[in-house]
Amino acid sequence: MKNKKRSIFSVVAILLVLSVVLSGFLPTDIFSQSFAETNNTFNGEAPKYIFLFIGDGMSFPQISAAEMYLGAQKHTATPEIKALDFTNFPATGVAATYDSDSFIPDSASTGTSIASGIKTGNGIINMDPQKKANVDPITRDLKDMGYKIGVVSNVPINHATPAVFYANQESRNNYYEIALQLAESDFDYFAGGGINDAEGKNSKITNSENVIDIAKKNGFKVVSTKEEILALNNTSGKVLATSPRLQDSNAMPYEMDRKAGELSLSDFVRKGIDVLDNPKGYFMMVESGKIDWANHANDAAASIHDTIEFNNAIMEAYKVYEKYPNDTLIIVTGDHECGGLTIGFAGTAYDTFFNKLEKQTMSYVEFDNILSEYKKVTAPEKETLEDILPKIKSAFGLMTATDEDAKKMPELVLTAAEEARLRDALKRSMQKKEDRDFSDQEKILYGTYEPLSVTLTHILNNKAGLAFTTYSHTGLPVPVYAVGVGQELFIGSYDNTDIYKKMASIMNIQ
Repeated sequence: MKNKKRSIFSVVAILLVLSVVLSGFLPTDIFSQSFAETNNTFNGEAPKYIFLFIGDGMSFPQISAAEMYLGAQKHTATPEIKALDFTNFPATGVAATYDSDSFIPDSASTGTSIASGIKTGNGIINMDPQKKANVDPITRDLKDMGYKIGVVSNVPINHATPAVFYANQESRNNYYEIALQLAESDFDYFAGGGINDAEGKNSKITNSENVIDIAKKNGFKVVSTKEEILALNNTSGKVLATSPRLQDSNAMPYEMDRKAGELSLSDFVRKGIDVLDNPKGYFMMVESGKIDWANHANDAAASIHDTIEFNNAIMEAYKVYEKYPNDTLIIVTGDHECGGLTIGFAGTAYDTFFNKLEKQTMSYVEFDNILSEYKKVTAPEKETLEDILPKIKSAFGLMTATDEDAKKMPELVLTAAEEARLRDALKRSMQKKEDRDFSDQEKILYGTYEPLSVTLTHILNNKAGLAFTTYSHTGLPVPVYAVGVGQELFIGSYDNTDIYKKMASIMNIQ
């Protein structure tokens, strides 16, 4: 797999560029027609084991950054990449991501397109844009056909992307109502992150009951320790498995913050294969949601490490393909791009320095915790960057010109302008949130993140030759990779709703 030529990918990339160029000269209806002519018809026998991997917020830039980072670790004289295994899958395509509201979509609308095959609006879970009619995700049809169903995510299991595979809601923010649909479902394996608003404190439902208790009443085996999770198997029944450690907003830790011995996304995929094993077969959707969260925060290093772990999780499914090549289909895609990540920065011109990202030892979330401790013991008028410089050096490798290691590592020395940015950002971070100036300029500089933390990631990103354009999503298309039964349907350029249509045809769903 690792040495396979990516000629198909190259052809698809060339075709995509040509289609964009030609679209400027051809009538719109002709371009739309040609775009819609993808093959969604499969006449073979349906596979038994279907895996759909969604890198939330992952598109070409996130994949390329991870491959370039891995290549840079070889320390060769010329640029080199180390391909992520899934990029060598034999079928490669490109999917458009716009929704019914905008060219820049969210995870609810794009997830609905992939799970249920319709275009809908921002924030809507498996309903039409007018929020009048429900649509069924492919998982319900497959469950009716006898397949077991698994939904895995390293962010809350009632977040938008996992939710589109079992729920219908007018708003992705109806966390309690979404969780109720999970607890009342007959699906077989929910695993990874925790549950947002499990007690319904933010719900309009009165006298709400904890959804964990409801899940238990409905026959779910609820587990949250490493020992309990590793003991699961195909006799465990319906399972709701939550990571023993949750880091931020009920999500699993970023991969770069995961401690030795703690469960990873790969572990939950491997265990899901055990739990779902049965003679009829199963469908498992796996989301790496923290790729998206890292790019929202413009944390390139965190994004890269989570993308690498996403690849590791996919390889757990690939072991099933190697054992049952005629009965398995694996699809890998993103729902949208996040952050507007670019490989290139004005300050580094035609160069990149990915090895500098190796100096980052923790995500922005963990540095936020360090900063929070500093704020507890330091009055705003007493703050000084010098207090926190040792922590900055430990977390990001960055240092001032007076540091004892400055001559040994000049590439990580802060310029006068960068140091001034950090001093200003620290002043902003020391302010109470209600006193912060959230003007347009402030939002461009810091988004909604800790000013010091996000400024540190920006500086290190830029020194490495990377940059971000937004704290939100973008309208980039996403790649699609496939291997196994029906893989040929995923070659080409198509809409994200076609991913559903292709899966439905391969699974003989009418």
